[in-house]
Amino acid sequence: MAGDNPRKRKAPADNHGFNRKGKKQWRKLPPAAGGSIEAGDSGIWASCAMGREGKAVAELRDTFDQYCKKLYGVNGDGTTEGGGDASDEEDGGDIEAEIKKEIEGIRKPTKEPLFRSVRIETDCIMFFKTRSPIDPVEFVRRICEDAMAASAEQKAAGRFVKRLTPMTLMGKATENGLEEVAKQVLAPHFHGPENAGKKFAIRPNVRNHKTMTRDTIIRTVAAAVGQGHSVDLKNYDLLILVDIYKNMCGISVVGEEFERLKRFNLSEIYEPSPKEQPKESEAW
Repeated sequence: MAGDNPRKRKAPADNHGFNRKGKKQWRKLPPAAGGSIEAGDSGIWASCAMGREGKAVAELRDTFDQYCKKLYGVNGDGTTEGGGDASDEEDGGDIEAEIKKEIEGIRKPTKEPLFRSVRIETDCIMFFKTRSPIDPVEFVRRICEDAMAASAEQKAAGRFVKRLTPMTLMGKATENGLEEVAKQVLAPHFHGPENAGKKFAIRPNVRNHKTMTRDTIIRTVAAAVGQGHSVDLKNYDLLILVDIYKNMCGISVVGEEFERLKRFNLSEIYEPSPKEQPKESEAW
């Protein structure tokens, strides 16, 4: 139309996550975010400051990719440094073999990545699904150990990520679902004569969930620990992390290094704040 003049159109202002009516809008994460958390998954929860979710996800992708190469010799997307699958073999200088290999590579489904971010509809938290060979607990521990050993100059670098919480196994957030996850995750650490006499504590973290009470969670997990062990909130041998978000639950078991590594809080490792006294309700 005659009255339309593209030059007069103004670019939309940056409303910092809010629309004109003041209602909150969804913050767009990088393209790889998607999917959902399902029973049987393993992964890593992460937290960040308000409004930093996208930058924190990007930072974690870089960090996780770096550690996939460092620990397993594989890129985070599941390929080797040469761009092929980890199982690919060299075919020498045979041109026909190279052409055949290239055609098969086109037909072959994309290699499953070792980790993938999942869109979370809650501020300040994010979740990364992981798959073998990543062991979420060992993976996070190595990241935090290296952060602790970093130079003062490296520690001064800006960081968006706060706490990392590894989840060995996820399940449905019901009593039966929690019991099943607890049995699978706790057995290698507490069952059998070689694991007798462990001192342990349970630390639940519940978000956006009202079905199970804290007492129910603790009772269910403690029952899965079994006989022959004792509760010690300060000098535990093993700490059981229980994380419940909406309709999903997850459990992992960490060692006494958890406190030394600032409870896997990278921001505390890089820039410690005055020590706070733990709340009595934090662990059982």
